[in-house]
Amino acid sequence: MKINILDAHDRLTDFVSKSSSDISECCQDLINQRPFGSHAFYIFAHKRTIGMDEKFNLFLTGKYYSLADVPEATIIWQPRLTKPKAQTNSMLFKAYPGTDKIKVIWMIPGREMFDQYQKDNLTESSIVFQSIHAFENDRGSLEAKEDDDLNDEAIDKIYQSIAKGTKSKNNLLIQ
Repeated sequence: MKINILDAHDRLTDFVSKSSSDISECCQDLINQRPFGSHAFYIFAHKRTIGMDEKFNLFLTGKYYSLADVPEATIIWQPRLTKPKAQTNSMLFKAYPGTDKIKVIWMIPGREMFDQYQKDNLTESSIVFQSIHAFENDRGSLEAKEDDDLNDEAIDKIYQSIAKGTKSKNNLLIQ
């Protein structure tokens, strides 16, 4: 089979464009919800396998032609005030409500895909490559607190105010 390099490049460009647009849309949706008021927060996205019962329920919606067409996994998008442990099949971003600033902390694919993101590969990605390198060699740097993270006491107050359902106008109750 002969592959046209220009066609392959166009398809890759289209795929990368769609993927990054999906990621930015999910992040922007969470930022717009302001889950922690105006406080900066993490967006943790991680892949989880869909159980057979969930697959069957998705099939019954009529959206899929056959059970084989139902996805095997889903991505869960979770807003958090603290960093999770770095893990494969996950992404971590830091969002700053009220701004268009989103910081990429890591993008770590499944282990079986690590080699695909190395330099000089068609699917090369510097952020993914750097994330994989840090995950394998210096996981502590990925999981370390950021300079602008809230302290534990402030985080506890925010979580308590959410549990009580007491939000102020633009900010969660915190002093």
